[in-house]
Amino acid sequence: MAGIKALAKETAIYGLSSIVGRFLNWCLVPLYAYLFAPAEYGIVSYLYSFTAVALVILNYGMETGFFRFAGKHEDPGRVYTTSLLSVGFTSALFILLLTCFIYPVSAAIKLPQHPDFVWMLGVIVALDAFSNIPFAYLRFRKKAIRFATIKIINVLLNIGLNLFFLLLCPMLERACPSAINWFYAPLGGDSFGIGWIFVANFISTIVVLLCLLPQLRGFRYQFDRTLLRQILSYSWPLLILGVAGIMSQNMGQMIIPYLFPNNMEGARTMVGIYGANIKIAIVMVMFTQAFRYAYEPFIFARDKARGEDKSRAYCDAMKFFVILGFFIFLAVMFFLPVLKHFVSRAYWPGLEVVPIMMAAELCMGVAFNLSLWYKLTDRTVWGMYLSVGCFIVMLALNLWLVPAIGIPNGYLGSAWAALIAYFLMMVVSWAAGRHYYPLPYQWGRICLYGLLALILWQGGEHLIDFEAHPALSYTLRTLLLLIYLASVALFERPRRARANAPAAK
Repeated sequence: MAGIKALAKETAIYGLSSIVGRFLNWCLVPLYAYLFAPAEYGIVSYLYSFTAVALVILNYGMETGFFRFAGKHEDPGRVYTTSLLSVGFTSALFILLLTCFIYPVSAAIKLPQHPDFVWMLGVIVALDAFSNIPFAYLRFRKKAIRFATIKIINVLLNIGLNLFFLLLCPMLERACPSAINWFYAPLGGDSFGIGWIFVANFISTIVVLLCLLPQLRGFRYQFDRTLLRQILSYSWPLLILGVAGIMSQNMGQMIIPYLFPNNMEGARTMVGIYGANIKIAIVMVMFTQAFRYAYEPFIFARDKARGEDKSRAYCDAMKFFVILGFFIFLAVMFFLPVLKHFVSRAYWPGLEVVPIMMAAELCMGVAFNLSLWYKLTDRTVWGMYLSVGCFIVMLALNLWLVPAIGIPNGYLGSAWAALIAYFLMMVVSWAAGRHYYPLPYQWGRICLYGLLALILWQGGEHLIDFEAHPALSYTLRTLLLLIYLASVALFERPRRARANAPAAK
């Protein structure tokens, strides 16, 4: 259990930065939702889906490759500097090429009227890709506090700049224009609209890079071509895996405008509604992300151990991940009538996607847990197969379901496509893992917790939904959450008692 406790501690620290950061960024959603129409916010959601894909491409699996080789190489510093120089070169090349071909790129992604937005986000993603290697080094060195601090600085600055540009500057422009017109007017002032969101992100990204300067100094920079080839040989399947995976995660926002070329306004409105409601389900994403930050270093470190303790640690990690995932699902669904007010009424028709996407994210988290078998056996090509297969299934389902449902609710097709595809990936990964790296996961107990969560959710939705007495509804739903936690404690107590029996004896 010592390994699980260490994993829980680091997950809590990484989770603090991830949860607080994403929660604060989440609080920007109502700002955007009340300031901009769904079609305008749709452009923001659409563009950020492309930057997520670009970030994975520019990292090309080097982050995981760094962890794999730094843990077993006699000189981790050489692994770090080789990775850093490689990603730094490709990021700089990306910025150069994007600058030269900004207009064709903008036209290709259906935004020929906004090349400035595309360029800013391109530079942001290149700098983020480079920064990911120093962040990985902090995780490798167990510098979780510094990691979390820089992440929080980034978020707070980004939020502050959003509030400054979107709320304060329009007021200053009316009251004292001379104070801000030196930078505000040249970009169009208030009419620049959503563009200020990207400016805020641009500035905060530069500041993060400055905060990481201590991780860029004090090293003897060495570029080892042989080592780089080894890392790339290990990581290139992870690149395909990552690209297919991130395209799957963002497929709804990316594909909808291409499916309705004759009604771009309606398509962008759907993207805006879909993107805003996905943000309500962000709690599950935050939890999964926090777990992932701690889990990769954990599994590679535990791989050096021997015997049942290692297998038990992996299985316990899976079980407790699912337990917490079901708890988060129940909490969000029970209090969705409150959470929906984070966006304006124009976005409420999309609330149906929240439970679907939360279930999809939970399936993806389980699939990530199961991915340890191909990472530890160096069969990363299997990760590529699974991710590409998931992408193909999701793409096919989107091409079928979204046009079939049509405007204005086509985004429901994207949500169901995500759930089905992630569930299938989870099942296939489990089946393959049983052959190559069998582990005694407690699937019976995990399924029991899932059934309990389903029963409680439906009970909270249909049996104790008293519209005239919302306080009573929320009180009873809170009791259902406590019932879930008490049931988990009851099932887990005997196992702990048996584990402690020899010590008591």
